[in-house]
Amino acid sequence: MRLSDCSVCPGPKSRTRTWRGAWIALLAVILTHVMAAPTLANDADVQTTWRLLDYVAVDYAGAVSGGQVTSETEYAEMIEFAGQVETRLKALPDKSGKDDLVRRSAALRAAIEAKAAPEEVATQSRSLASALLAAYPVPLAPTAPPDVARGAALYTQNCASCHGAAGDGKGPNAAGLDPPPIDFTDRARADQRSLFGLYQVITQGLEGTSMTSFESLSEQDRWALAYVAGAFAYPSSAAGAGEKLWQDASVRARNPNMASLVGAIPADLAAEIGPDKAEALIAYLRRHPEAVSTRAGGSLALTRERLGASLKAYAAGDRKAATDLALSAYLDGFEPVEPVLTARDSALMVRIEQAMGELRAAIAKGSPLAEVQTANQQLARLFDEADAALAPEMASSTSSFLGAFGVLLREGLEALLIVVAMIAFLRKTERTEEVGYVHGGWIAALAAGVGTWFVATYFISISGASRELTEGFGSLFAAIILLTVGIWMHGKSYAEAWQRYIQEKMTRALSRSSSWFLFALAFLVVYREVFETILFYAALWAQGDGLAMLGGMLAAAALLAVLAWIMLSYSARLPITQFFAWSAILIAVLAVVLAGKGIAALQEAGMLGVVPLSGVPRIQVLGLFPTTETVLAQLAVVVILIAGFYLNYLNRRSATRADAA
Repeated sequence: MRLSDCSVCPGPKSRTRTWRGAWIALLAVILTHVMAAPTLANDADVQTTWRLLDYVAVDYAGAVSGGQVTSETEYAEMIEFAGQVETRLKALPDKSGKDDLVRRSAALRAAIEAKAAPEEVATQSRSLASALLAAYPVPLAPTAPPDVARGAALYTQNCASCHGAAGDGKGPNAAGLDPPPIDFTDRARADQRSLFGLYQVITQGLEGTSMTSFESLSEQDRWALAYVAGAFAYPSSAAGAGEKLWQDASVRARNPNMASLVGAIPADLAAEIGPDKAEALIAYLRRHPEAVSTRAGGSLALTRERLGASLKAYAAGDRKAATDLALSAYLDGFEPVEPVLTARDSALMVRIEQAMGELRAAIAKGSPLAEVQTANQQLARLFDEADAALAPEMASSTSSFLGAFGVLLREGLEALLIVVAMIAFLRKTERTEEVGYVHGGWIAALAAGVGTWFVATYFISISGASRELTEGFGSLFAAIILLTVGIWMHGKSYAEAWQRYIQEKMTRALSRSSSWFLFALAFLVVYREVFETILFYAALWAQGDGLAMLGGMLAAAALLAVLAWIMLSYSARLPITQFFAWSAILIAVLAVVLAGKGIAALQEAGMLGVVPLSGVPRIQVLGLFPTTETVLAQLAVVVILIAGFYLNYLNRRSATRADAA
């Protein structure tokens, strides 16, 4: 079999072009919608702009006092940073609220040029930074509590030489540095600096200073360094009092999640609860980040926060901002806990996912405010249920085992069916020398999956949007290939068609291009599932009970191996025409399933809109979702399959008449 053989059905070229053109048209429609989707801001661009604003808010006081410049170097830096903020905001993707951000950045730059009071500049900077994150939401917190002990070791290794072992800026290499290293023990300055601001400087460095980027460190290591640097100004002797304060539910409510903790400004907290209490609380939490839950409550609190902001934006008439915030609520808030919730209560997870889709749809079509409020309230009730399901006491060895077992079995079955069909085909056609390409493809996919886990753990964080886009485009591409292969196999399910194929092709070896096609197809369908499984397992592993999880994984792998052996044994006994007929049906069904899943993933990533479709059940294993877009995509694939199968019938009838003549 050559690549050209499995890419077209037998018959006149005009008919081949007809159904081939159909799926190309389908792909064109999909790409048209994708290209029309709003451009998303790059997280790094937004975070860099936020960092500059944070730096201005904190350091402007060291440049101007009483309307007079006290440090020419610092003042020149403030002017430069204000200009960079304005330039970077103008370069962000267009969306509602951008013009206001640019206007406010110009006002900030003018205030600095006019040598305005530090309090005024700090207020404008922080207000603009908050508005920036509301308009362009980005993840602002670590995915798990940082390891402070490791952070201390990293500080000694990388930072103490300049900033000093005690963080006072008097390290052995500090002499001669201009500007001098930051004194982390400076309480006045520390009170104005959030952990997120420190993390940003550690990640990106600071132009014009000796502070270089530490982006080579993992994300968690950079957060750990931020916690260590941010704790120097708050004595460890106060941590005991902070721990007692943390037992107060009203105090915990002020820092419900990791995002609120890393974004908190100590001075603001001091204004709310008093300087002594704020000092004690900061001293405790920055040394014990594990005290703030990053499991269900933390992530879902972020979701509620973004949904609340979305509702406010909608009430103010800003539908675009409301849509972006609702999308961020799903991708940055809910999706991190989705694997664990799926393992513990899959039905609840589906209800939340569907309710969030309905909320986004209501915002998109401009529904009455009361309807959007009702959708928010429904989600709040569902999140209360999720909080209960995700509570630490609900974790058990059984749930970890079943979660790991279910994830691998569900994600692996689709890939297994396709890979087994490819191997069975090669054996049926006595092309066993090409089986190695198929095995090489799925083995490479497993290796790439391990690489994905390593990179995601130690170098970058895979966002919810990236995950959904990878799954979505991978599913659609696989669906298009399977659509082609399914029609081709159906064309070979007639005995006479198969005999002609044997006479024409069996004397030829597979071309090198088609061999690598087999490798690529095996890699694509397996990596798509491995990618999803790796992310699920990473979340499950963080919940503890790793032995139970490994047991579930091994049990699912064993079951998949047994299923593969059964399918290969059964296919070996099937007559070749029946094999092609059943394989064509199987691959056609998988093409329909993947088309639905691909569109659904792009909807969850915000690349495609959501139009709910009442009366349609949600059957995820079949790729069936109650939205107009997913159903239309699946119907389009079904129509193309029917057309392809019918053309195969016409070709068979024409060939039979020609043989009779």
